Amino acid sequence: MRTTPLAKPSEVERKWYLIDATDVVLGRLSTVVATILRGKNKPIFTPNIDTGDHVIVINADKIKLTGKKATKKFYYHHSNHPGGLKVKTAGQIRENTPEKLIEISVRGMLPKNSLGRQQFKKLHVYAGAEHNHMAQQPEVLDINQLI
Repeated sequence: MRTTPLAKPSEVERKWYLIDATDVVLGRLSTVVATILRGKNKPIFTPNIDTGDHVIVINADKIKLTGKKATKKFYYHHSNHPGGLKVKTAGQIRENTPEKLIEISVRGMLPKNSLGRQQFKKLHVYAGAEHNHMAQQPEVLDINQLI
């Protein structure tokens, strides 16, 4: 009887991908990024091993929100003190810290355990077009062709 080959952590080859978020819908971008971070786009995908690649997202400040999400979608945070509920809209987060909007969206699509935290560390988001990872020679990924 044949068994499916399972990946070992030492066998995984990691690549770097560069994605431009200009005029890309937030949810569409997040699903593609989460898939790459988990390694589900590879034939050696193993659920309990981190087989994913590194992803660099640039121009996060030009991400697109459809409908009325900029004013009607709320993000909640609580300080664990009485009356400590903080509420921000998606538009406010996009104006102040656009990187956070993508990070929150992608983190929600990853597993909620130590493996998901390990995979999330391979995400690098930048508000502008400049990034610090030219030495890794990232492969440019056109998000519009993947969707």
